[in-house]
Amino acid sequence: MDKRHEIKDIHFNGEKMSITIDGVERNYNIIDVSERLFKADESQRLNFVISPSGYGIHWPLIDEDISIDALLGIVHTPKFNKAA
Repeated sequence: MDKRHEIKDIHFNGEKMSITIDGVERNYNIIDVSERLFKADESQRLNFVISPSGYGIHWPLIDEDISIDALLGIVHTPKFNKAA
């Protein structure tokens, strides 16, 4: 089962985005996260929805979705059952 994240305090300052994930404030260069988000104006950036499961963030006005695991650098690999 994937870990559910607690996401709080998303805010923007110029070309930076800060998000508190699981109690730790993390800072990102917006251009490194999303070109759409980088090009968005302030009102578009501030209109977001955090998924109830804590999986990601959606910006409906620019049709952008960001995975929290991707922001944290967590890579999921498929698990294969080995045949006996």
